This record gives sequence, C-alpha cells and structure tokens, in this order.
Amino acid sequence: MRVIERVGQANLKLQLDLYHVQIMEGDLATKIRALAGHYPHVQIAGNPGRHEPDVGEIHYPYLFDLLDEVGFAGWIGCEYRPQGDTIAGLGWAKKYGMR
Repeated sequence: MRVIERVGQANLKLQLDLYHVQIMEGDLATKIRALAGHYPHVQIAGNPGRHEPDVGEIHYPYLFDLLDEVGFAGWIGCEYRPQGDTIAGLGWAKKYGMR
C-alpha cells in the first residue's frame, strides 16, 4: 500500500490474493477490512494445497460475506488446481449461483 500511496494514481490498485496473504501473514478478515476500496480483484484457493476453496484452513463463506459487508463489487478469481475433475470440483460454487 505504501507504493500505491506514493505513486498516487487512481488507476493503480491492489490485487488481493487471499491464498498468498494467508501463507505470508494470515489474519485475512483484518486485511480485507483494512484494505477495503483498494482491491478490484480478489484471488482465492484452498490452503494448504492450493485446491478448491472449500478445503483447508480458510473459511471462504465467512470471507465472502465480509467482502459483501465492506462493499466489494469486483471480481473473484479462482486460482487453484482441482483435486480431481474440474466440473466436479466446482460444486462448492453452487451456493453462489454458479451452475
């Protein structure tokens, strides 16, 4: 954020990669709140293993609700390696309107 603030251009934003934030720093909810408004794109993956986001230590349903709460209206990219068949591995997304 210091670099973004120092550059001072409205078109420079942060990509919030929750998988990597969890590995490097943790405390995802605090980061989502503190950085709100600075990230138009969020990336997700399950941790450990970088598989589907419904497996592992990150509770994404809570974080998705928190993103709604802070007014996030950008894109969420799924950057993970499916553990098996890609279509079967998308089952976690059905409750979010994906078919």
